[in-house]
Amino acid sequence: MAAPLYTTASGLLFHAGKILILTVGLPARGKTHISRALERYLTWMGVKTQVVSLGDYRRKTLGGTQKLPSDYFTLGEKSPETMELRKMVSDGCEKLIEDFFGAGGQVVIYDANNGTRQVRQELAEKFDKQGIHVIILESVCDNKEIIETNIRNVKISSPDYRGWDPDKAVDDYYGRIRDREATYETVEETTWPFIRIINVGEKIMVNNIRGYLQQSRIVFFLMNIHNRPRMIYFARSGQSLIEHSYKADSDLSPAGWEYSERLKEFVVERRAKSLEQRGFNPNDRRLVIWTSTRRRAHHTAWPFLTATKTPSDLQLIPHIASSHLTMPPQSAVARHMVVTDGEPITTKAAAGPSLNVKVIEKPQMSEINPGVWDGLTPDQARKFYPEEWARFVKDPYAFRAPRAESYHDLSVRLEPILIELEREKEDLLIIGHSSVIRCLLSYLIGLPASEIPAIEIARGDLLEVVPTSYGVHSQAFHFWDGPGRRGEGVDGDDGPEEFERSKRDETNFYENYAEDTKGKKPVTTVELGFLTGEPEKIPE
Repeated sequence: MAAPLYTTASGLLFHAGKILILTVGLPARGKTHISRALERYLTWMGVKTQVVSLGDYRRKTLGGTQKLPSDYFTLGEKSPETMELRKMVSDGCEKLIEDFFGAGGQVVIYDANNGTRQVRQELAEKFDKQGIHVIILESVCDNKEIIETNIRNVKISSPDYRGWDPDKAVDDYYGRIRDREATYETVEETTWPFIRIINVGEKIMVNNIRGYLQQSRIVFFLMNIHNRPRMIYFARSGQSLIEHSYKADSDLSPAGWEYSERLKEFVVERRAKSLEQRGFNPNDRRLVIWTSTRRRAHHTAWPFLTATKTPSDLQLIPHIASSHLTMPPQSAVARHMVVTDGEPITTKAAAGPSLNVKVIEKPQMSEINPGVWDGLTPDQARKFYPEEWARFVKDPYAFRAPRAESYHDLSVRLEPILIELEREKEDLLIIGHSSVIRCLLSYLIGLPASEIPAIEIARGDLLEVVPTSYGVHSQAFHFWDGPGRRGEGVDGDDGPEEFERSKRDETNFYENYAEDTKGKKPVTTVELGFLTGEPEKIPE
């Protein structure tokens, strides 16, 4: 569920009190990935959550490995100087935890090894005396491939190994692991509630976890995460014959079919490039495509099910063929699968080069219901519904127009999609409506709910989001300037302002509101890449 629309005197939600989650595990076992993912989910729920990372704090205060005493990570007796530095770091982290709780925070995830019973017991007793619920979260991993991948993709890219040869950095980090293994004590004590995750989601064990937030939300979320490398793409559906009418489930226009073909070409090209840069073979990985059940959305995915762009008769899936459709100008279908609410339906076509693709239609991903504002411009809504408009402008996220959905309603509807998003292990392309993309994107990159209505999602832009252990890396790419993005027959002679207005459909209320938002900075696709990473310019 999305953040509740109420507040409490204490600032705490779900009658859960304050919670400290102590992570336990050897290095490179996915603790940071789990911590950051859980922080993102709890924050989306409205719970004030913070990750306190001992490694990040140590690097911030003491610097990288090069600036540390030689015995800082080694096994055995340590010098007084090293002991003092280690105590300073641990005390600093505990102070950050106390300060966050003191400022009204509800959940802290302490991302550290905490590898001995004594350390865990001392921390738990200290915060338990302050009235804070303590949960121990242990990450156990015996999969060598996961450990190796985590070291190479995350650990040796940290400031600790800046300037190091990658192979030497890996050897050094394995040395750290061996030293920790000598003193590591797995969680066997039952004094405190604990959760044990094996191989980052392969198996989960729970002991004495109670309460709505702890049991129903935290444990449920942890049962659905993984750390397999993947990429998530977002793109709007193509232009339809009847644009931006919630009631009309119209098919794609000729320009919409052309857009869908261009989207396929660009996604295939961009995905192959990204995978090759990460050392993967695109032919070895499947692309999963999610769309809504609206025609303009799932028909935009049809070209991904074709073998090549050669003229051929389209072999339609039986339950779709019976509909009255505007056929694409040219397309050839290879062997593919479409999944709806029922069993998967597989069709066969002429042999030829094809993509490893699965298309899934999800009813929860239907666009936001505009109610009585369907088909109105912002100016018309302001004129015909002045009282509702005033309330909408005051809180665009929470306000619900007559017979409509608010963005909060949409976010609640999309929560099962978020869980499936975390569980999905394949590369994912979401072809959706702009309102749905706004909500999903804000979850992944951590935008506050108040900013969701102001995110501008332009047709013709592909958003690439790559989950990492420390968050997500996002980039935006432009690939389309045809009808549906810019107005047809516009030459720009009326001046830049008029030209910009002519680029959009005036009856698309929520899209125009996002473009016209005043008082808060809209997050455009051009700026999106700068949220977590530099955008890459793709030649036209």
